[in-house]
Amino acid sequence: MITIPYLTAVSTYFSYGLLFAFGQLRDFVRRFIDWWLVSNLQGYAPICLGHEDFYIRRLYHRIQDCFERPISSAPDAWFDVVERYSNDNNKTLKRTIKTTRCLNLGSYNYLGFGSFDEYCTPRVIDSLKKFSASTCSSRVDAGMCYLAPSHLERVLREQIAEGQPRTHRPWKKIIVVVEGIYSMEGEICEATIQNHSLRFFPLKPFCVCKDALIKAYVYLDEAHSIGAIGKTGKGICELLGVDTADVDVMMGTFTKSFGSCGGYIAGSKELIQYLKHQCPAHLYATSIPTPSAQQIISAIKVILGEDGSNRGAQKLARIRENSNFFRAELQKMGFEVLGDNDSPVMPIMLYNPAKIPSFSRECLRQKVAVVVVGFPATPLLLARARICISASHSREDLIRALKVISKVGDLSGIKYFPAEPKKIEETKNDTKLE
Repeated sequence: MITIPYLTAVSTYFSYGLLFAFGQLRDFVRRFIDWWLVSNLQGYAPICLGHEDFYIRRLYHRIQDCFERPISSAPDAWFDVVERYSNDNNKTLKRTIKTTRCLNLGSYNYLGFGSFDEYCTPRVIDSLKKFSASTCSSRVDAGMCYLAPSHLERVLREQIAEGQPRTHRPWKKIIVVVEGIYSMEGEICEATIQNHSLRFFPLKPFCVCKDALIKAYVYLDEAHSIGAIGKTGKGICELLGVDTADVDVMMGTFTKSFGSCGGYIAGSKELIQYLKHQCPAHLYATSIPTPSAQQIISAIKVILGEDGSNRGAQKLARIRENSNFFRAELQKMGFEVLGDNDSPVMPIMLYNPAKIPSFSRECLRQKVAVVVVGFPATPLLLARARICISASHSREDLIRALKVISKVGDLSGIKYFPAEPKKIEETKNDTKLE
């Protein structure tokens, strides 16, 4: 659970209050202007109403340039960001033909398969020439993959005893849904439970006793953990020593660590057969394109070492080293960084709404592309910058990024903890790099 410093919380509330007050004042003036203008949209209902419309017009549009930045290259360690401009205070953004080469700290390219790979890319090109770019049929049998606690227990027992809300009828099924790595926190699911939240729980002890004690099912989402953590990249179960047979449903994606598209559902044979015959997304969606399937197969072979090299093991070792190094350095600088060791996702807390565009725009000026996240993706007061580390980042890339983030952090005032004093050797190394 995130504990916001008192002064930070007060200043954040004050900032949102100021934005709300000025937004309401502008809306009040706007009503008089619209009253004099003739509208050609008589009889049409507004697209947005109430607070949603107010938030988009008076808050989101002010910093719209910080989100959804287009790129014109593969999402590798460095990529080309398309420059944009606005003539109406960010209500609309127009692209230019100019690009800026930036260090990429925002893509989910965990193992570096999102760009050219010496093993995967030639095979994908061959499959593209042989089978074309897409398929034109439903999946039928071609799309699914077959892969074979105390606090939580108390909470579940209470829910069983109380039954469903209002009717208090007994629950027919209890499903605990958990993620391997949470994309907004960078935390793995093996953590303590606070405030009766089922979000983080001890996965291994629960999987062992769930059938005997509470008859609950576990649904594990490994979108950010499969391929990125674990000794051989097999995800959270390998990292925590959990037998995959104890997890009822396992879901993952091929878009992040594998650099392709699509995903998988793994479970018992009965479950998979049921989904294949009852799931509309499976029955009516088109099959995965052959080049994308080839990319998945090739990436898995590299990770497992079946390509005849140890590149997969090197990638896995590099992403762990890069992630732990970057997280440790950010914490030494005084940033409030969420997440656990070995996680390639590390949010830096910003809190104040004015610091969202400040941090994002200044980093972009310094040729470092970061992702900033605010409401409604996070609670109103918990805005953050989300850093994603890749195995394709070199140590020089990370050191450069740390220098830029440290400088921007000083300008934005987001170092909420005292920084550790630098050692003499580190100071000399910094001088040489500069």
